[in-house]
Amino acid sequence: MSNTSPILSGLRLRCGNCGEGKLFSGYLKLNSECPVCGRDMTSADTADGPAFFVGFGVLILLAPFLFLLPMSPLPTGLKILSFVALCVVLIGLCMILLPVAKAVLLNLQLHHGAEEVTASDIKDR
Repeated sequence: MSNTSPILSGLRLRCGNCGEGKLFSGYLKLNSECPVCGRDMTSADTADGPAFFVGFGVLILLAPFLFLLPMSPLPTGLKILSFVALCVVLIGLCMILLPVAKAVLLNLQLHHGAEEVTASDIKDR
């Protein structure tokens, strides 16, 4: 195992083990293993975590504009145009940040060996 940071390699969309192999074969489709070091990527599942964090973060950043826009003294046509532009920015930010968030969470999950909790794990406690 190398000294590669799982967060920094995730920000670059690279394997958290070697720091060089690409994590994704498509937009959000993970490779089954790292093309450089062969690390298995199928044992981790980020589920809805990346979508939640990205959606929540982007909405916190843009919510003030969404609330203030209807109260602005702009003409109606300009308000509509501004709202459409704001929606494009919101969707664009989410599309840009989603693969990065998924890569970081996946690398952290693999780095720490996190696994899904099963019923037998709960009974053992």
